[in-house]
Amino acid sequence: MTEPAVKYIEGATGPWEIVLGLEVHAQVSSKSKLFSGASTEFGAEPNTQVSLVDAAMPGMLPVINEFCVEQAVRTGLGLKAQINNWSRFDRKNYFYPDLPQGYQISQFQFPIVGEGEVLVDLPGGATRIVRIERLHLEQDAGKCLHDQSPNESLVDLSRSGIALMEIVSKPDMRSAEEAGAYVKKLRTILRYLGTCDGNMEEGSLRADVNVSVRKPGGPLGTRCEIKNVNSVRFIGQAIEYEARRQIDVLESGGTIDQETRLFDSKTGETRTMRSKEDAHDYRYFPDPDLQPLVLDKAYVDAIAAGLPELPDVRRARYINEFGLSPYDASVLVAERETAAFYEAVAKGRDAKLAANWVIVELFGMLNKRGVGIEESPVSAARLGELLDLLADGTLSGRLAKEVFEIMIETGGAPKAIVEERGLVQVTDTGAIEAAVDAVIAANPDKVAEVRSGKDKLLGWFVGQVMKSTGGKANPQVLNDILRKKVMGE
Repeated sequence: MTEPAVKYIEGATGPWEIVLGLEVHAQVSSKSKLFSGASTEFGAEPNTQVSLVDAAMPGMLPVINEFCVEQAVRTGLGLKAQINNWSRFDRKNYFYPDLPQGYQISQFQFPIVGEGEVLVDLPGGATRIVRIERLHLEQDAGKCLHDQSPNESLVDLSRSGIALMEIVSKPDMRSAEEAGAYVKKLRTILRYLGTCDGNMEEGSLRADVNVSVRKPGGPLGTRCEIKNVNSVRFIGQAIEYEARRQIDVLESGGTIDQETRLFDSKTGETRTMRSKEDAHDYRYFPDPDLQPLVLDKAYVDAIAAGLPELPDVRRARYINEFGLSPYDASVLVAERETAAFYEAVAKGRDAKLAANWVIVELFGMLNKRGVGIEESPVSAARLGELLDLLADGTLSGRLAKEVFEIMIETGGAPKAIVEERGLVQVTDTGAIEAAVDAVIAANPDKVAEVRSGKDKLLGWFVGQVMKSTGGKANPQVLNDILRKKVMGE
């Protein structure tokens, strides 16, 4: 493991170091809420997914969703974290219009998951371990809408009570680049585990970013928290702006106030939201309506036994067993669906060739169409069949790409396309020799140039023969014949 060099920001008084910690709110993949049976389906009309518990009607009591507990434990195990066999829910008291109870049910002193870690992959092969401080379960608030009426703010409680996992990191990151890589890796792990879909555009994964600056080697500075940033790009922009803002304040002789700020994606700036509360301001106390969570070892072990192969393990396997480069392995394991597609293509075939076709040809096509791998017009099975035709010499590399283009447009099977369009590679040495002889006879001056030392002209001869054979000549056979006839080798 190679730790990245610390990146400093130059100010008027010299270099400054950014110190970053993230609180990532990941919506639990569950069909019902944390303490009620109301639906969590995205895109519902306002206030159509609200139970009496969510609306805090008198006498309504919360009932824990066991599946959400299992998902939190599963996530903790995936983060190599300590699972706490005893945890407790607390009431976090603050007034907000979209929180009908007047408090949020969360975990403060005794979270369900303790310390863990995430191995973050950075450009150039460097890695950094970001330590996880805790993961706790809590209910989400609703949503205030301020742009629906000129005189009123409206409240939508459909999200109120949805289960969140708040994953809190240690202040281990030192640049916007590292923070972005951390969020991407965390999202990948959650999606592999199936505990959060990671759709940031739908609000199911968002981050509170804690930013402070200090002189290299100096004490930690006062941090500001940037709330609810919902894209990796915006996280990077918010960090860059906020760090520079704090440096400017400090170098002007000012002080940084601990506060909560918002990021404006239109201006790329952060602005004050409210002064930052400390834990005592929320008046935490144990929720009297919920018993502590007590997990036995057998329960946790059963969840651990059902974990999938996680991205770091799969990446190492691709490098060690398949001989892939670290970069190619990282690209292929970034999404669980991509890794499954690749393995289906590579099974029983040249793993490196399969990786090249998936990364270059398939991904290129998907990017051009703006679709994910689950919408690929070419299935893993069909792409594997194409590679078989390439391996047995039926197709050359150029012809295989031509067939692939036809497969994209028609959805046809590669073997059928080859037969229908006569795209079989010419391997008959007699036919290739005849084509070579014709080109040589028509270009005696170029033959003389090659024999005088201009070896690069052999490529021109290859092109002419390929042209005359419709690109079907076997490249290896063609090159061998050309060298023998032109160079006398």
